[in-house]
Amino acid sequence: MKKMYGVTVAMVTPFTDMDQVDTDYLTRYSEYLIQAGVHCLYPCGTTGEMLKMSVDERMLVAKTVINVAAGRLPVFIHVGASTTRETMLLARHALENGADGIGVVSPQFFGVNDREMEEYFVTIANSLPSDFPIYLYCIPQCAANDITPTVVDAILKRTKNIVGIKYSYANMIRVKDYLLCNNGDFDVVFGPDRLLLPAMSMGCVGTVSGCASCDPVPFVRTYEAYIAGDLEQARKAQKEATELCEIVGNGSNMAIFKAALELQGLPVTHMRAPALDLTVSDREDLYSALRAHKIKYNKN
Repeated sequence: MKKMYGVTVAMVTPFTDMDQVDTDYLTRYSEYLIQAGVHCLYPCGTTGEMLKMSVDERMLVAKTVINVAAGRLPVFIHVGASTTRETMLLARHALENGADGIGVVSPQFFGVNDREMEEYFVTIANSLPSDFPIYLYCIPQCAANDITPTVVDAILKRTKNIVGIKYSYANMIRVKDYLLCNNGDFDVVFGPDRLLLPAMSMGCVGTVSGCASCDPVPFVRTYEAYIAGDLEQARKAQKEATELCEIVGNGSNMAIFKAALELQGLPVTHMRAPALDLTVSDREDLYSALRAHKIKYNKN
């Protein structure tokens, strides 16, 4: 089974000024990330405004990204939705359209107990082939439900295709606990990209980064230097990546990511309501900060 690793980019979803998914932009954006050397693509997640899209729109995004990638790098589709039925529809679509695997966020908004959490993931996993890789997705600050290591181990005992977890909360003790799941045979990809280097030093296999959309290079350099054993270069690259994360708000507002992409040569794209695009003054402030960051690190 293929797995997520390295710098997996949590992709934005571009919308036209008529509030339609912009597949032309999505094609150019996917190619931009591939050419920048990222290791995996991850559309339709939190960064992709997943819960603001219909099932059909999410399928359109998934199919577009898979087709652009054309096997050049792994594509994992996030399929978690508000209902088990919708999640299973999106998961089956990802499988049938050539995705390398999927991610599935925990149930959202309404609280679930451990038994319900376990059954949710077991139901989804066992509806798919046993060799189709699945990542649990834990983001308790947004989903309002946590996936505990105890529940992870219970899920793993009843499934064969859940290979890891995307953990998007900066709790390094919890990272340690996840890494012990399944007797240590369990991958953790870390969401807080500011901590990519320390997370890898603990045993994480990489990051799922939204900030990497804005400039993947320092994140890729951090990962590759660490893998090569060059800790000095890894620290330098992580410093550059961390400063970029701070400039673009650490994923607090996806409108910042979309505006930042204009400096990478991509056209204007929009947020989906109720979120709004950046104001003109906020956009100008962002561009000034990003240009200063490029100058600091001697980038053209």
